[in-house]
Amino acid sequence: MSFPLFRRPGGVVFLDDDRDYLEMLAEVMPTDWHARFFLRPIACIEALLQDPAQREADAWQQQHIVNRWREGTSLIPQILQYWQADGTARFALTKVCVVDYAMPAMSGLRVLSELTGWSGSRILLTGRADEQLAISAFNRGLIEQFIPKQSPGLRLHLTTAIQDLRYLPDERHQQVWRATLSREQHELLCDPLLSQALESLALRQGWIEHVVIGAPFGMLALDQKGDVSWLQLEPGDKLQELAEMAASQAWDETTVQDIRAGRKLVDVELQLALGAAHRPQPRQAFVLASGGAPVYAAMVKLDETLAPGETGSYARFLADNGDRRVQD
Repeated sequence: MSFPLFRRPGGVVFLDDDRDYLEMLAEVMPTDWHARFFLRPIACIEALLQDPAQREADAWQQQHIVNRWREGTSLIPQILQYWQADGTARFALTKVCVVDYAMPAMSGLRVLSELTGWSGSRILLTGRADEQLAISAFNRGLIEQFIPKQSPGLRLHLTTAIQDLRYLPDERHQQVWRATLSREQHELLCDPLLSQALESLALRQGWIEHVVIGAPFGMLALDQKGDVSWLQLEPGDKLQELAEMAASQAWDETTVQDIRAGRKLVDVELQLALGAAHRPQPRQAFVLASGGAPVYAAMVKLDETLAPGETGSYARFLADNGDRRVQD
């Protein structure tokens, strides 16, 4: 699988008619998830059906960024403006719904069938007597997973399943941002070793949202505090071209030679995108694992004036929406 071109945190909704069970889940689910807990199917359905319109509007904002890029507007300032203008609204979108099958008012499958237009992932919790129904629902594509409530280590099993689905890339977002990549760039991101290296790097850096673009080639990433980093990516066969660009901008010969050798990168294209808001400089390069030619990378933390900052951060969103009381 290729490295996701777009990723952001997604919310999780739980529906069960057992209040004690929901309260237990509220206590044990990871604290960095936006999680909501419902006792009543109708309330859960109504909450989730508020998502599609906002999700559609958000997807069109991303498409408009790429459309304007095709007309000559740089991608990076547009993405930064998109993050700043949105605040924290996009974090409220739900990505995974976990529903108990056996509820007296409405079965879990009936609830899921009511979610027309909602494109998130679905997990069904089942009892022993419901397993064949769950298998049938899975085979028909109505649910992504089913988990028996009697499973040993249910908490770990459920948490792992949800996290995997939260990390699944949205195909529409993939298509939008793939348009900015060259064929060679896309093939690089499909390299399993490079994809894993990028995943590990994002985890170490604490990045919770990112966009990969091809012009210039790299990744804009947000951490929980709303700070923005740029990861510059340079295939080995592009180092000579970057060195020539640096030489044309009067960088000293030592720096130019370091670029040719892959010891340093200069973020010239980032400066072209941001103008006076960014001053380029040589940065220490490192090699990302790849099954083919080496890919060189360098990181820069952007000025705080270009970032959403604390008020538009995921941390602020969680603080403002961290109430995990069960909704009647």
